[in-house]
Amino acid sequence: MANFNLKDRVIECKIVYYGPGRGGKTTNLQYIHKAFKKQTTGEMISINTKGDRTLFFDFLPLGLGKIKGCEIKVQLYTVPGQVRYSSTRKMVLKGVDGVVFVADSLEVRRKENMLSLKDLQQNLAEQKKSIFKIPLVLQYNKRDLAKESIPLLSVKLMERELNGKLKVPSFPASALKGTGVRATLQECLKLTLQHLQRELKWAG
Repeated sequence: MANFNLKDRVIECKIVYYGPGRGGKTTNLQYIHKAFKKQTTGEMISINTKGDRTLFFDFLPLGLGKIKGCEIKVQLYTVPGQVRYSSTRKMVLKGVDGVVFVADSLEVRRKENMLSLKDLQQNLAEQKKSIFKIPLVLQYNKRDLAKESIPLLSVKLMERELNGKLKVPSFPASALKGTGVRATLQECLKLTLQHLQRELKWAG
Protein backbone atom coordinates (compact mmCIF):
# COMPACT_ATOMS: atom_id res chain seq x y z
CA MET A 1 0.00 0.00 0.00
CA ALA A 2 1.25 3.48 -0.87
CA ASN A 3 2.69 5.79 1.80
CA PHE A 4 0.72 8.97 2.46
CA ASN A 5 2.77 11.90 3.71
CA LEU A 6 0.00 14.33 4.63
CA LYS A 7 2.44 16.89 6.03
CA ASP A 8 4.22 17.30 2.68
CA ARG A 9 1.08 16.43 0.67
CA VAL A 10 2.87 13.59 -1.14
CA ILE A 11 1.68 10.08 -1.97
CA GLU A 12 4.55 7.63 -2.53
CA CYS A 13 3.81 4.48 -4.46
CA LYS A 14 6.01 1.61 -5.57
CA ILE A 15 6.18 -0.03 -8.98
CA VAL A 16 8.29 -3.15 -9.39
CA TYR A 17 9.67 -4.54 -12.66
CA TYR A 18 9.51 -8.33 -12.35
CA GLY A 19 10.49 -11.17 -14.70
CA PRO A 20 13.09 -13.80 -15.54
CA GLY A 21 16.81 -13.08 -15.23
CA ARG A 22 18.36 -11.08 -18.09
CA GLY A 23 14.94 -10.44 -19.62
CA GLY A 24 15.36 -6.67 -19.78
CA LYS A 25 14.18 -5.27 -16.44
CA THR A 26 17.44 -3.41 -15.81
CA THR A 27 17.49 -2.10 -19.39
CA ASN A 28 13.95 -0.75 -18.92
CA LEU A 29 14.93 1.20 -15.82
CA GLN A 30 18.15 2.47 -17.37
CA TYR A 31 16.20 3.77 -20.37
CA ILE A 32 13.55 5.43 -18.16
CA HIS A 33 16.18 7.05 -15.93
CA LYS A 34 17.94 8.51 -18.96
CA ALA A 35 14.88 9.44 -21.04
CA PHE A 36 12.94 11.04 -18.17
CA LYS A 37 15.90 12.84 -16.59
CA LYS A 38 13.76 15.85 -15.58
CA GLN A 39 11.31 13.56 -13.78
CA THR A 40 13.85 11.60 -11.76
CA THR A 41 15.17 12.75 -8.42
CA GLY A 42 18.66 11.68 -7.52
CA GLU A 43 20.73 8.87 -8.93
CA MET A 44 19.77 5.32 -9.75
CA ILE A 45 20.83 3.06 -6.88
CA SER A 46 22.20 -0.36 -7.77
CA ILE A 47 22.50 -3.28 -5.36
CA ASN A 48 24.71 -5.84 -7.07
CA THR A 49 24.24 -9.56 -6.71
CA LYS A 50 26.31 -12.10 -8.65
CA GLY A 51 25.00 -12.15 -12.20
CA ASP A 52 22.02 -9.89 -11.55
CA ARG A 53 21.12 -6.79 -9.59
CA THR A 54 18.38 -4.74 -7.98
CA LEU A 55 17.92 -1.15 -9.16
CA PHE A 56 15.71 1.63 -7.86
CA PHE A 57 15.17 5.37 -8.14
CA ASP A 58 12.50 7.98 -7.43
CA PHE A 59 10.34 9.11 -10.32
CA LEU A 60 8.00 12.10 -10.45
CA PRO A 61 5.46 11.47 -13.20
CA LEU A 62 4.18 14.62 -14.89
CA GLY A 63 0.64 15.22 -16.06
CA LEU A 64 -1.00 12.63 -13.83
CA GLY A 65 -2.71 15.18 -11.61
CA LYS A 66 -3.12 14.84 -7.87
CA ILE A 67 -4.96 12.50 -5.53
CA LYS A 68 -6.81 14.31 -2.75
CA GLY A 69 -4.57 17.34 -3.29
CA CYS A 70 -1.36 15.30 -2.94
CA GLU A 71 1.50 15.10 -5.43
CA ILE A 72 2.39 11.64 -6.72
CA LYS A 73 5.89 10.28 -6.21
CA VAL A 74 6.80 6.88 -7.62
CA GLN A 75 9.64 4.55 -6.69
CA LEU A 76 10.68 2.26 -9.55
CA TYR A 77 12.38 -1.02 -8.65
CA THR A 78 13.71 -4.10 -10.44
CA VAL A 79 14.12 -7.50 -8.86
CA PRO A 80 16.94 -9.97 -9.60
CA GLY A 81 15.31 -12.53 -11.85
CA GLN A 82 17.51 -15.56 -11.32
CA VAL A 83 15.88 -18.35 -9.31
CA ARG A 84 18.40 -18.30 -6.45
CA TYR A 85 17.51 -14.71 -5.48
CA SER A 86 14.05 -15.63 -4.22
CA SER A 87 14.44 -13.91 -0.82
CA THR A 88 15.57 -10.66 -2.48
CA ARG A 89 12.53 -10.70 -4.79
CA LYS A 90 10.20 -11.18 -1.83
CA MET A 91 11.85 -8.29 0.01
CA VAL A 92 11.66 -5.90 -2.98
CA LEU A 93 8.03 -6.85 -3.62
CA LYS A 94 6.94 -5.82 -0.10
CA GLY A 95 4.48 -2.93 -0.21
CA VAL A 96 4.24 -3.00 -4.01
CA ASP A 97 1.45 -0.96 -5.64
CA GLY A 98 1.92 -1.92 -9.30
CA VAL A 99 3.92 -4.46 -11.33
CA VAL A 100 5.44 -4.52 -14.80
CA PHE A 101 6.20 -8.11 -15.78
CA VAL A 102 9.01 -8.13 -18.36
CA ALA A 103 8.86 -11.34 -20.38
CA ASP A 104 11.74 -12.45 -22.59
CA SER A 105 10.70 -13.02 -26.22
CA LEU A 106 13.54 -15.46 -26.93
CA GLU A 107 12.20 -18.96 -27.70
CA VAL A 108 14.72 -20.51 -25.30
CA ARG A 109 13.27 -18.47 -22.40
CA ARG A 110 9.70 -19.70 -22.78
CA LYS A 111 9.81 -21.88 -19.65
CA GLU A 112 11.60 -19.18 -17.57
CA ASN A 113 8.83 -16.67 -18.38
CA MET A 114 6.12 -18.99 -17.09
CA LEU A 115 8.09 -19.96 -13.98
CA SER A 116 8.78 -16.31 -13.18
CA LEU A 117 5.10 -15.36 -13.57
CA LYS A 118 4.15 -18.22 -11.24
CA ASP A 119 6.82 -16.99 -8.79
CA LEU A 120 5.27 -13.51 -8.90
CA GLN A 121 1.82 -14.93 -8.19
CA GLN A 122 3.10 -16.92 -5.18
CA ASN A 123 5.08 -14.01 -3.73
CA LEU A 124 2.10 -11.67 -4.05
CA ALA A 125 -0.14 -14.28 -2.38
CA GLU A 126 2.24 -14.35 0.59
CA GLN A 127 1.50 -10.65 0.99
CA LYS A 128 -2.26 -11.30 0.76
CA LYS A 129 -2.32 -9.74 -2.71
CA SER A 130 -3.86 -11.29 -5.82
CA ILE A 131 -2.11 -11.22 -9.18
CA PHE A 132 -5.61 -10.79 -10.67
CA LYS A 133 -6.31 -7.61 -8.67
CA ILE A 134 -2.99 -5.77 -8.44
CA PRO A 135 -2.25 -3.20 -11.20
CA LEU A 136 -0.23 -5.29 -13.67
CA VAL A 137 1.13 -4.75 -17.18
CA LEU A 138 2.98 -7.32 -19.30
CA GLN A 139 5.86 -6.36 -21.58
CA TYR A 140 7.12 -8.71 -24.31
CA ASN A 141 10.72 -7.55 -24.57
CA LYS A 142 13.46 -8.05 -27.19
CA ARG A 143 11.10 -7.87 -30.20
CA ASP A 144 13.88 -6.07 -32.12
CA LEU A 145 15.87 -9.32 -32.31
CA ALA A 146 13.47 -10.63 -34.96
CA LYS A 147 15.48 -8.61 -37.51
CA GLU A 148 18.57 -10.59 -36.55
CA SER A 149 16.94 -13.95 -37.35
CA ILE A 150 17.04 -15.01 -33.70
CA PRO A 151 14.16 -17.43 -32.91
CA LEU A 152 11.51 -15.49 -30.99
CA LEU A 153 8.22 -16.51 -29.43
CA SER A 154 5.29 -14.97 -31.28
CA VAL A 155 3.34 -12.25 -29.46
CA LYS A 156 0.22 -14.36 -30.01
CA LEU A 157 1.77 -17.34 -28.19
CA MET A 158 3.05 -15.14 -25.34
CA GLU A 159 -0.40 -13.61 -24.98
CA ARG A 160 -1.98 -17.05 -24.75
CA GLU A 161 0.54 -18.52 -22.31
CA LEU A 162 1.19 -15.53 -20.05
CA ASN A 163 -1.91 -13.36 -20.40
CA GLY A 164 -4.64 -15.88 -21.20
CA LYS A 165 -6.08 -15.82 -17.67
CA LEU A 166 -4.81 -12.43 -16.50
CA LYS A 167 -6.16 -10.38 -19.42
CA VAL A 168 -4.10 -7.31 -18.51
CA PRO A 169 -2.62 -4.67 -20.87
CA SER A 170 0.46 -5.90 -22.75
CA PHE A 171 3.07 -4.28 -24.97
CA PRO A 172 5.65 -5.64 -27.42
CA ALA A 173 8.90 -3.80 -26.72
CA SER A 174 12.61 -3.37 -27.13
CA ALA A 175 14.00 -1.96 -23.89
CA LEU A 176 17.39 -1.62 -25.57
CA LYS A 177 15.99 0.73 -28.22
CA GLY A 178 13.30 2.22 -25.95
CA THR A 179 10.40 0.93 -28.06
CA GLY A 180 7.33 0.30 -25.91
CA VAL A 181 9.11 1.26 -22.67
CA ARG A 182 7.27 4.55 -22.22
CA ALA A 183 3.87 3.03 -23.10
CA THR A 184 4.41 0.16 -20.63
CA LEU A 185 5.31 2.53 -17.78
CA GLN A 186 2.49 4.98 -18.52
CA GLU A 187 -0.11 2.21 -18.53
CA CYS A 188 1.17 0.80 -15.24
CA LEU A 189 1.16 4.29 -13.66
CA LYS A 190 -2.41 4.87 -14.86
CA LEU A 191 -3.66 1.54 -13.46
CA THR A 192 -1.78 2.05 -10.17
CA LEU A 193 -3.22 5.53 -9.60
CA GLN A 194 -6.74 4.36 -10.45
CA HIS A 195 -6.31 1.56 -7.92
CA LEU A 196 -5.04 3.99 -5.24
CA GLN A 197 -7.98 6.31 -5.85
CA ARG A 198 -10.42 3.44 -5.36
CA GLU A 199 -8.65 2.37 -2.16
CA LEU A 200 -8.80 5.94 -0.84
CA LYS A 201 -12.48 6.16 -1.66
CA TRP A 202 -13.16 2.95 0.25
CA ALA A 203 -10.97 4.10 3.16
CA GLY A 204 -12.69 7.49 3.25
